[in-house]
Amino acid sequence: MKPSLFLIVLSLVCFSCKKDKSDSNNDDLSLVRGEFILIDDAAVIKGSDFIYGVVIDDTTLELAKQVAPLKREEYDMVPVVVKGLIKPNPKQGWPEVVEIKEIIGVSAPTSELPTKIESSEQGQNQTPNVEQTVEN
Repeated sequence: MKPSLFLIVLSLVCFSCKKDKSDSNNDDLSLVRGEFILIDDAAVIKGSDFIYGVVIDDTTLELAKQVAPLKREEYDMVPVVVKGLIKPNPKQGWPEVVEIKEIIGVSAPTSELPTKIESSEQGQNQTPNVEQTVEN
């Protein structure tokens, strides 16, 4: 009876410790609100006071699919809210990257499209034509 009781207690302790480790990972997650863009093999989330590179994985690609119908132009940034793990960037680029763990929400861009500047092909000394893009 005592050996089986000892085995049960030991099993409970092992499973309890394992669960605590996974719960501590959820505590490290941060809520990130910003504008998201994915171009080729680079992704960025830009907030009012930060810019994070984004680790490209399945969750990032899923976010890109959700963002695609809301983009007005190829390089349009779309507001998102995600939960992720912010960590130092081991590669060249942004000082910190976010590994997205959960997509909370995606919303349509609210600001007007940026001003486009087009250069003239006729001469180098001419000033560029500036036109404001107007939404219909």
